[in-house]
Amino acid sequence: MQQARTTCPYCGVGCGVVAQLDDAQMIHVAGDAQHPANYGRLCVKGAALHETLGEHGRLTRPRVDGAEVDWDTALDSVATRLAAIREAQGAAAISAYLSGQLLTEDYYVANKLFKGFVGTPHLDTNSRLCMASAVAAHKRAFGADAVPCCYEDLEEAELVVLVGSNLAWNHPVLYQRLKATKTRNPLLRVVVIDPRVTDSCEIADLYLGLAPGSDGRLFTGLLARMADTGRLDRVYLDRHTAGLEEALAAAREEDTTVEAIAADCDLDPERLETFYYWFTTQLHVVTLFSQGINQSSSGTDKAGAIINCHLAGGKTGLPGAGPFSITGQPNAMGGREVGGLANQLAAHMDYDTPGAIDRLTRFWTTPGLVPTLPEKPGHKALALFEAIERGEVQAVWIMGTNPAVSLPDANRVRRALARCPLVIVSECAAATDLLPYADIVLPASGWSEKDGTVTNSERCISRQRGLMPPPGEARHDWWIMVEVARRLGFGEAFAYDHPAEIFDEHARLSGFENPSDSQGEGARLFDISALAGLDRAAYDALAPIQWPVTADAPHGTARLFEAGRFATPDGRARLVPVRPRGPAQALSEVRPLRLNTGRVRDQWHTMTRTGRAPRLMNHRAEPFIEVHPDDAAAHGIEDQQLARLVGAGGDYVGRARLSRAQRPGELFVPIHWTDQFSGRARMGALLEQHADPLSGQPEAKHGAVSLAPLACAWEATLVVADDLAVAPTRCGEVGYWARIPLARAQRWQLAGGEARDWLAWAARRLGVAASLWCDDPAHGRLRAAGLQEGRLRWWLMVGPPAELPGLAWLDARFSEAASGEALTTEQRRRLLAGCDDGAGDSGPLVCSCHQVAEGAIVAAIREGDASVEALGARLACGTQCGSCIPELKSLIEDRADEEGSHARVKPQPEAIDVA
Repeated sequence: MQQARTTCPYCGVGCGVVAQLDDAQMIHVAGDAQHPANYGRLCVKGAALHETLGEHGRLTRPRVDGAEVDWDTALDSVATRLAAIREAQGAAAISAYLSGQLLTEDYYVANKLFKGFVGTPHLDTNSRLCMASAVAAHKRAFGADAVPCCYEDLEEAELVVLVGSNLAWNHPVLYQRLKATKTRNPLLRVVVIDPRVTDSCEIADLYLGLAPGSDGRLFTGLLARMADTGRLDRVYLDRHTAGLEEALAAAREEDTTVEAIAADCDLDPERLETFYYWFTTQLHVVTLFSQGINQSSSGTDKAGAIINCHLAGGKTGLPGAGPFSITGQPNAMGGREVGGLANQLAAHMDYDTPGAIDRLTRFWTTPGLVPTLPEKPGHKALALFEAIERGEVQAVWIMGTNPAVSLPDANRVRRALARCPLVIVSECAAATDLLPYADIVLPASGWSEKDGTVTNSERCISRQRGLMPPPGEARHDWWIMVEVARRLGFGEAFAYDHPAEIFDEHARLSGFENPSDSQGEGARLFDISALAGLDRAAYDALAPIQWPVTADAPHGTARLFEAGRFATPDGRARLVPVRPRGPAQALSEVRPLRLNTGRVRDQWHTMTRTGRAPRLMNHRAEPFIEVHPDDAAAHGIEDQQLARLVGAGGDYVGRARLSRAQRPGELFVPIHWTDQFSGRARMGALLEQHADPLSGQPEAKHGAVSLAPLACAWEATLVVADDLAVAPTRCGEVGYWARIPLARAQRWQLAGGEARDWLAWAARRLGVAASLWCDDPAHGRLRAAGLQEGRLRWWLMVGPPAELPGLAWLDARFSEAASGEALTTEQRRRLLAGCDDGAGDSGPLVCSCHQVAEGAIVAAIREGDASVEALGARLACGTQCGSCIPELKSLIEDRADEEGSHARVKPQPEAIDVA
């Protein structure tokens, strides 16, 4: 038994993890109490990391044109085909699309290979979908893509503003840290600005439920308000900034009265006045912003409007003060450090950085090999796939991401991939929506196998350690690219045998021709040159450290711009004129409802990892549509009924969840579901391809859709043993299906429009005839089960999911069957009931850590345990990661009136009278 430290691969918080291994198997994970990002805290996704491992469902051998091959054949094929396209069409006909899931060392090799030696500028990353607008805003204002804050600032602040961020679900450990700070410091105020009432409102002193897309107007109005009330920091502005008058003039092009701004944002004027008063009168203000700001056709300006307000008030570079963009992925920032975006070069240099191309050329030159860097930026994500569709780009190598799902107008992306002459995919999972489009498939290593570094939202570099061998023939991404580089004739420049050597080169480049004094003229802020020269042992032992890490700051730098000098030529920050714009995708009579998208608490991206952990599937087990009760009534939809959205490029089917936390006229859907988990639940199919003109970030937060009930004559639940081959296409002609993994079985939720002979269907489709059944044709009800040699193979209930029993008993029977155990006489007698006590379904899991369902919580509340503490003492819910506490409070509030609506109504924090 041994323990090892590594870093969580999920969100941008970058939590440290302690993994417990037994005979090369990971059996438990916990938060690392020594890691400065989390100090031992871990959310439910992180706590379930060991449950997502194993060889099942993994890619283990390379494939070329659908046939499994050895590595030499696969690598030769990659190199030969890329070289042929480069020779015939030029370097610009080749592209790569990367992921924030890659480690920095992988990213560095990719950028060097494609931009430096293949010579194509067309290398971009899925970080374009989450952080590009913040990057562009940072560079405009500060002169560099540099986040000024650190997590400790949350503990030093007097006011924390969450805008476009459901921190409680998307960055739960940071939320818990903020919540603990608020408990210790009752004077700390928290404001939540979001169209939806989310679980983050649990700690809010003020909630502003603004109209989608009106964030820019709110913050330009705030800038004008600061000037009008004498709250500008004139000394700071005169010494350290430029552009105030231009920014103010732009802000004043519209009516700057609180009443006018409130009307434009659809806010109560008193609430808005309260927020403006708090922000303008406090110095130590942190504004946390994320995808709700960035994923907009004006995302750069929205982020810029926030930064303007902080600069105007001197609320930057101080403890507890600054604009703080929270990254979505674990290594979105690491990818930016090495030039992972199409408009970047390595080491935070850009194509327009004076001398950058020459500097990189000289640094990467070897005695026998000179790089051929492109002279201008390449295609950003949306433009890249448009170029593929046009035939301008002939080859794309996609690593660790799934644009067939995540990009707007995803069906168009699929068409582009289908016609692309060469699609190479480096992937861990054996089944994704992207793999059918791949000509060459390369099995890559995953978390717990990869070895390298990541950089989190506060610029903290941490080691992600390889603790287990990759399954089968899977290989590390950096190794795959190095082998291809050697076959392309670039081996001399890619003579790496270990990621420590790549990191060393990365660190040396960051300090190459870069003044060591961080205040030096022309200095690049990203500088980790003090970490150059680490041997393998020192690299492996590298402790978390925040950049810059230089001779002047050998222990790292927690907070930037404390001296008021920025990375611009004159050292001054820039306030930028912002003219607010609404969503690019307009509503219409055909699509009258505004669509919002985002994550759910227990899932990550397209669920290739979290979908492997059954306990993470039961908080939100199926794709859903969150809708206000008034909109549901207007469209003839009831709670938990299947409904259909139609957008610009396709449709989406999910269960309606009625909630007054949603504004009327607006809907919310999750981003996670793919064709591997449901037939018509890809969020990307609903969106048009609109992007911010500066950052290229797609507008994923502001779709336009129609809503209608899904016509279906029946619903059914089918539970099938894992080893019984059933694929979505074999579930028959159904209008809806969703697959929900259990411990040793797969649960399928089905719905359709035509009646069928279920027993005949089961025998034909499942290959095992029904052994037991109970039929009620008059009411359209059926329960049946198929057994082989006394072992349970499948179980079926035709009827609405509300009639389901709790499935834990059935799941246990499938687990016993997988071990060869036959049903007992008593179990067989209870099989059609699906449980041993007649209990119905206990509802969705609320506490995933301790597997506590909503039904048990509601029962405990009715019996008098009407506080979070009492529920924790009785059921243990809320006592581990804390992510479920807001939902526990909501259930307590909901059940205070037993006669209330089925829809949950979360109270909005009240505005406080500023008088």
